[in-house]
Amino acid sequence: MSFVDIITRKRDGRVLSREDIETFVTGVTAASIPDYQASALLMAIMLRGMTHEETAWLTDAMARSGDRIDLSDIPGIKVGKHSTGGVGDKVSIVLAPLAAACGVIVPKMSGRGLGHTGGTLDKLQSIPGYRIDLSIQEFKRVLRDVGTSIIGQSASLAPADKKLYALRDVTATIESIPLLASSIMSKKLAEGSNALLLDVKCGDGAFMKDVGGARALAETMVAIGKQAGIRTEAFITEMDAPLGNAIGNALEIVECIDCLMGVGPVELMDVVTRFATRMVVLAGIDTDPAAAAVRVEQALSSGRGIETFARMIAAQGGNARVVDDPSLLPSAPDRELYRAPRGGYVTRTAAEAIGRASNALGAGRTTVGDPVDHAVGVIMLTRPGDRVTEDQPLLELHHRDGRGLATALAFCRSAIEVADAPPAAHAKVIGEVR
Repeated sequence: MSFVDIITRKRDGRVLSREDIETFVTGVTAASIPDYQASALLMAIMLRGMTHEETAWLTDAMARSGDRIDLSDIPGIKVGKHSTGGVGDKVSIVLAPLAAACGVIVPKMSGRGLGHTGGTLDKLQSIPGYRIDLSIQEFKRVLRDVGTSIIGQSASLAPADKKLYALRDVTATIESIPLLASSIMSKKLAEGSNALLLDVKCGDGAFMKDVGGARALAETMVAIGKQAGIRTEAFITEMDAPLGNAIGNALEIVECIDCLMGVGPVELMDVVTRFATRMVVLAGIDTDPAAAAVRVEQALSSGRGIETFARMIAAQGGNARVVDDPSLLPSAPDRELYRAPRGGYVTRTAAEAIGRASNALGAGRTTVGDPVDHAVGVIMLTRPGDRVTEDQPLLELHHRDGRGLATALAFCRSAIEVADAPPAAHAKVIGEVR
């Protein structure tokens, strides 16, 4: 059977067989299928979709295209976590040590940011000495000793995804839910967790702009996890405004430390504690959610959460003294305030525009090889719903000698809206899929 026949079947809206999908993934990995044919099938999938079964087969084939990590020699249920990404999204950096302090084993392989702001790895690398390039054996050692480890994704895991993602990026097929779900889940299945908690962001600063699309993506990924025998659950969280007050790598690490000290922004703390409670349940440590919530609060109030974070930093070569002295983190030399154009209520702080302001200052990248300035970024001094007076500072921009400042201020002006009446209040967690 020729690969053209497989393209034709999907073009015509028919369901592919498992053998068809294996042929596709094997051919892409071995480079025996030319890019133009692989791209044609990706576009057919984009236009015609896939069933849950097809998507699960695609995910499994991609996960098997490279190495798979075996964590069976580490006692306990391993609970992974993944976020689809958003502006100011530092949840994983707080959540992993907090859940580990509750007894959960949390393996975490993350990526770098590309777009609005830095990713989890960029944030962690603002900590002097922190290593993201651990070997698998080193990764497992830190998991045993600390309970969690956050490292960079291994190139040997799901190599088919890397090739397909590169093609999707240049063929306008990024938005396909089956392709997006299989991309995320193939790497998660290869990481060796027994259970998985997903954070699907929705709104202005997220990949999925509407609740319907976010729920469809969450349901698809949960179905993939179920078929793979991994207990998978998802929260859908709002990303119209940045999460927390800090946007920028070292600035966000400072906020992570505040959270683990129990004094982080309320909305961010609510998301983190809710996720940590669910991870405790998924790990089988507490079956009662109320008891799990108490365990999480005790890990915060006792200081075990921040101690676990310090231990993870030290185990990965970083300077753990940043926990007690955040001034050891990179700091930008210059500050600029963006002030309220009028009095009233803050009704909008558009996440994407504020993320782009941080990017303009140097906190993110637009191509893979771009350098990142770990020190720069934006601090939100007010939140939607706050009453402000004319000329009151709303944002504090941390910059280096004015680099990108004019562009960043223009993004800030487009991001902030002040009106006579406050906006309707709403929770950050807007849905669950189990």
